Amino acid sequence: MSAEPTRPDWIHRHRADLVAGLDHLAAASGRIDAWGRDLADRLLAGHRLLVAGNGGSAAEAQHLTAELVGRFEHERVPLAAIALHAETSSLSAIVNDYGQDEMFARQVAAHGRPGDVLLCLSTSGSSANVLVAARRARELGLTTWALTGQAPNPLAALCDDVLTVPSPSCSAVQEIHLVVVHALCAAIDARVAERAAGHARSAAPARGVRS
Repeated sequence: MSAEPTRPDWIHRHRADLVAGLDHLAAASGRIDAWGRDLADRLLAGHRLLVAGNGGSAAEAQHLTAELVGRFEHERVPLAAIALHAETSSLSAIVNDYGQDEMFARQVAAHGRPGDVLLCLSTSGSSANVLVAARRARELGLTTWALTGQAPNPLAALCDDVLTVPSPSCSAVQEIHLVVVHALCAAIDARVAERAAGHARSAAPARGVRS
């Protein structure tokens, strides 16, 4: 009996992809922290986060908005965040009436205001409906950020800022994007807590001062 042919070990290959992605992410930790601080300040000022993605990226988008409207690891105020794929009646009506390339862009026009942020997730960086949404957001004065796979890609070139994952594996890219989601939530929570502590200190009466 001939020996069974050796099969590639997917787990070990995938582990290598994830380790490389996490190393790249660690080098970009300053950018994630800057996004978190900026976004926390905007959300506390009454602006909102819009998030767009397809398939697995849609799941990542909704994961992020759930953490912000609900909570991440600690109690804090709810923060305004909308996953643009999640309102299925509007989504299906837009696709039916205007075509699938408008499915996110029309919602950006409805919900977005100057000062808001549109975060686009795409492993390829070339999804037409996400690109149209990013262009519409820029026309309307929103800040645009992107999470993508390997660069260069059209979405990375279009957005104001981008965090790329240099991996050919779509599954690895999506898993690294989830780590970014959690890291971004942690950075937002830290900034919200910092702001709350600052307000508490400024509101407290000075010690040793008599009226």
